[in-house]
Amino acid sequence: MQQQRTFIDQFYLFIKGLAMGAANKVPGVSGGVVAFVAGFYEEFIYSLQKFNFKSLLLLFNGRFKSLYQYLNLRFLGVLILGMVFSYFSVSKVLDYFLEHFEIKVWALFFGMIIGSIYYISKDFKFESNAQKLTMLLGILSGIGISLLEPATQNDNLWFVFLCGIISVSGMTLPGLSGSFILILLGNYVLLLVDSVNALYDTISELIRLDYSFLENNNRIRLLKVLGVFTAGSLFGLVSLSHALGYMLKHFKNHTFSFIIGFIAGSLGVVWPWKNKVFKLNEANEIIKDQNGNFIIETYQRYLPDFTSLITWVEIGFIFIGILIVLALIWFPKRNKN
Repeated sequence: MQQQRTFIDQFYLFIKGLAMGAANKVPGVSGGVVAFVAGFYEEFIYSLQKFNFKSLLLLFNGRFKSLYQYLNLRFLGVLILGMVFSYFSVSKVLDYFLEHFEIKVWALFFGMIIGSIYYISKDFKFESNAQKLTMLLGILSGIGISLLEPATQNDNLWFVFLCGIISVSGMTLPGLSGSFILILLGNYVLLLVDSVNALYDTISELIRLDYSFLENNNRIRLLKVLGVFTAGSLFGLVSLSHALGYMLKHFKNHTFSFIIGFIAGSLGVVWPWKNKVFKLNEANEIIKDQNGNFIIETYQRYLPDFTSLITWVEIGFIFIGILIVLALIWFPKRNKN
């Protein structure tokens, strides 16, 4: 599955990594959709599949050049570099726009997913009733997940490990948002806010040679939680890639049918017009996280006022989102031709 890439190809791959990283951070948006639409989904899955017993043998035998080629590390390295860079750049800008222009951002994502569905399905032939049934199952699964009620927070380490396995699915299964799944499991704030902040604070203190955090039981607990969550994510990334690789190899058309349906069914998660429902304590007071931000429990969706000019501006962003996806696909193809 390895491909020879020019510098321009690698630049485009880096940009796709940026988009994938930004998408993974937003609840309701899946980085896997970026991989699927951008045309490197199968290579991504098969590359992750190579993290197996054979790669361990190559590592222990010191055959690093063979390991580099076997794991397709040039491809994974550029992609992961884009995702990491996105976390410290694009996603920060995205946070700003979500805070100040929330509905327009959701409308943009909504349009981008519609554009993705169009692009994925336009050349796909549904050759049997079984494929149509698989797509329907995907649609129902996507809708079902979008309507689930969030659970309460749980810091049991076995459950945290399971959260890591499930949350990483957003990178491997298009349409399934890892961040949104963590909200449903009740651990979004614990795993992506509190524990990450604890790691940042700890690194800052270590730079100053301050070891006082070792006596902070809550900090140690959060670092343990983050470590277990990371281990679960790595385990999930490799194990899910093996499962999906098997499905793509033996049931490719059915797998694609399910993915198309699942992405369509998950549109409800990124419906632009929704109100936040914040988490309350027993005294009916809104609960805040460690940074003083209100904790979102779920969303209440509603239909916009179609007589309002603002609504039509927001609908315009849906069409912009569709055009962005189609342009991102068309320009690289045009340059290659």
